Amino acid sequence: MKFQTTHYHLDLLKDTDRVSAFFEAIEDYSSNTDLAYDLGCGSGILSYFLSNKFKEVTSIEIDSKAYACALENLKDFKNVNVINSDVLEYDFTKKADLIVCEMMDTALIDEEEVQALNHARKFLKNDGEIIPKAVINFAELVNMQRHYIHWDENAVYESLSNEINYSNINLKDKIIPNFEKTLEFKVNKNGTANGIKITTVTILNDKIVCGPTPMFNPPLLVPIEETDVKCNDLINVKLKYIMGQGIETIETQII
Repeated sequence: MKFQTTHYHLDLLKDTDRVSAFFEAIEDYSSNTDLAYDLGCGSGILSYFLSNKFKEVTSIEIDSKAYACALENLKDFKNVNVINSDVLEYDFTKKADLIVCEMMDTALIDEEEVQALNHARKFLKNDGEIIPKAVINFAELVNMQRHYIHWDENAVYESLSNEINYSNINLKDKIIPNFEKTLEFKVNKNGTANGIKITTVTILNDKIVCGPTPMFNPPLLVPIEETDVKCNDLINVKLKYIMGQGIETIETQII
């Protein structure tokens, strides 16, 4: 099947690791198959996968161009209802067996997945499931060449500590968007620390783990106050951000 897409969603479709992981997770789903919600459906590729398993699929997309693509791509599937709406404003009327929400980004900071799921989760059956299931966030101390927030695509940096697992989020639970935690890094190399690298791994279900990929949670480099470090030093960094409100909310402080 040839899909109509926006330029952005074409890049998403080219990320075959991401697409195949969601396809496998949807194919692996084996519980009730009456109703699925696809939140932020984009061009409709995940709704296309869902259409083969569910009696009814409700696909919601806020962007008018992406919505038009999804509407065209899914027009022949009578069990798929494509809606041009903000998930936060959509009036859900039925409880679903499955919610799929691929509004993913590193540490859930930049896209509104947390807000969308906190709203839509009320319309998930008690035994319902969410894909993806969870995210795990890691951080490490680095020396980075560009001293501003950026993703690690073609970025130059040197790792100065081991990765630490600083946050595990179950997407079926209500999530508090405001995040604040002090991270303790054990330095394993002499150098100058001026940033932290955040990496997110996505748990789609109990068997499928994905990421990061080029279009799916690429690691994020965040500046901190420059400080000289020596091997075995313990460096404490306070990290704050608001999930779903953008990288502009990120704050760091060495304490």
